[in-house]
Amino acid sequence: MYAALWRILPGPTWARVTMLVAGAVIVVTLLMMFVFPAIDDFISSTDPAVN
Repeated sequence: MYAALWRILPGPTWARVTMLVAGAVIVVTLLMMFVFPAIDDFISSTDPAVN
C-alpha cells in the first residue's frame, strides 16, 4: 500500500515526503476532532475502577 502511494504521488522525493506527512497530519486531526469524540460515548464508563 505504501509503495502504491509512493508511485502515485507526483514530484521529487522531498515533495512526496511532504505530501505524505501532510496527509498523515490531516488524518490524525480528523480522527481526533470527529471520530474519537463520536465513539467515546460508546466506550467510556463512569466507573474509573477496574474490577
